[in-house]
Amino acid sequence: MKIVVIGGGACGLKAACRARRRDPEAEITVIDAGRYPSLGRCGLPYYVGGIVNELNDLRRTLAGVVRDVQYFKKIKNIDILTETKVTEIDREKKVVKITKKDGSEDEIPYDYLVLATGAKPIRLNLPNADAEGVVTLFDPEDAEKILDMWDEGILEKAVIIGGGLIGMETAEALSNLDVEVTIVELLDHVLPALLDKEMAMLVQSYLADKGVKILTGSRVTEIIAKDGSVVGVKVDGTKEIEANLVLMAVGVRPNVDLAKACGLEIGETGAIKVNSYLQTSDENIYAGGDCVENIHLITGKPVFIPLGSTANKHGRVIGDNVTGGKSTFPGVIGTTIFKVFDLNVARTGLTEKQAKELGYDVITALCPGPDRAHFMPGQKPIRIKLIADAKTGKLLGAQMVGWGVVDKRIDIVATAIQMGATIDDLANFDLAYAPPYSTAIDTLIHAANVVRNKRDGLYKTISSFEVKDKLDRGEDIVLLDIRSDEEFRKFKKIEDPRLLRIPLEELRENIDKIPRDKEIVIVCQIGSRAYDAQRILEGYGFKDVKVMEGGMAFWFW
Repeated sequence: MKIVVIGGGACGLKAACRARRRDPEAEITVIDAGRYPSLGRCGLPYYVGGIVNELNDLRRTLAGVVRDVQYFKKIKNIDILTETKVTEIDREKKVVKITKKDGSEDEIPYDYLVLATGAKPIRLNLPNADAEGVVTLFDPEDAEKILDMWDEGILEKAVIIGGGLIGMETAEALSNLDVEVTIVELLDHVLPALLDKEMAMLVQSYLADKGVKILTGSRVTEIIAKDGSVVGVKVDGTKEIEANLVLMAVGVRPNVDLAKACGLEIGETGAIKVNSYLQTSDENIYAGGDCVENIHLITGKPVFIPLGSTANKHGRVIGDNVTGGKSTFPGVIGTTIFKVFDLNVARTGLTEKQAKELGYDVITALCPGPDRAHFMPGQKPIRIKLIADAKTGKLLGAQMVGWGVVDKRIDIVATAIQMGATIDDLANFDLAYAPPYSTAIDTLIHAANVVRNKRDGLYKTISSFEVKDKLDRGEDIVLLDIRSDEEFRKFKKIEDPRLLRIPLEELRENIDKIPRDKEIVIVCQIGSRAYDAQRILEGYGFKDVKVMEGGMAFWFW
């Protein structure tokens, strides 16, 4: 059995290693165009930022051994050809044509071929896009280039084009090097593919506090170069920003050139189309990782969501199937997590925007809270947004931002979505509780209860964006701030003559001070006490009462 794998990344090497475990006799060859097989590209921002000390640390085993060519030959009996380019796949002859690093050409026969060609970064067609100092941080060479510039003392200012995941992580890495960072994002908030606006604004505000400059709704129209090197960028055709480094972080495209050239079917997303066995339109060719499309488990539609976690799962499935197995891969829901400085950010499933575009009757909840019992030292705030289908109660997605623990909570929601759970199921999950780990009713379960209260008509809310619009339009509303005097002094507040301050504990005895003929918007720190106040006012006969959802935790002005 001859198994040839094109691509020495997560999917390719996982497939090769899985195949070896199942078939000790197979001839397995991996062809990689780069110099560093088995390199964890997701760690490159941490290498640039000094958190990971050596490039080889991104390809060490748990035992500390570098997974280089010799490692795979000695331990796995897998041959890896590095710096070798595949020029053609001949499906009739079942051979792969290659050009080696010394320029020589050769052919490698296969019984099964695995395409793990990954993705390639999008490079914008801008003036001077090929100038020295323009990088994508997709390859280790770009990471080394950034660090060389820093070592030479010529890296002081950087512009990141794109406010996505790579942009966020690299902003931290460069800030760790005392580089002045500006992010330019085309849409109206950062992380537009991952988060809804109110959750993204939490990240955006935090980055601004960390000294990262952010320009949203803006486009880099030119890279300014002098003597072949970057000296700045032009934004929206007029504004100039100084920079020694420009990072293009506007996304990636599936690397499907070889697949197209040999006539394999390409899916509607532009990635290689595969079945549940990760088999292409050629039964002897499998594909996985960032070059293929997946099925979204909520919508049932093809999606292109390149993630290292998915690539590794693909590799195992492929390794099984090229050695006689029948493993399948069901699909994805886009679960993603990352950190920027000390802020943890996670999401899974659909955003509210995506769900509405797909025609769902969407119901959501914003729920700030602590990550453990509030009386425990070290407790930290988290912000949760849940998205559900109002008709069926099915969970559709979640987003979490905060300084506390969000990874276990996003994984709970991801599991719940894949199991088809409803918001009522989530509210009654038997989660572990002890004060060092969570609140008695975990903030995630509290968020589920908020959705249920909204669904049942008990909790009536208005977003902070809607409140801001009403104030800007001069609407005659009453902002009822029910926080204590100490909270009002200590935390941010809305400066407006329409603000009426009555602490919650004094609300009943001051009920006559509240106009009954106006819309009442109740404000507290995170929204929970405002719900109590809403129910009190409605009990006294007030008809138009709403809570500013998420409280002052979601006030960005």
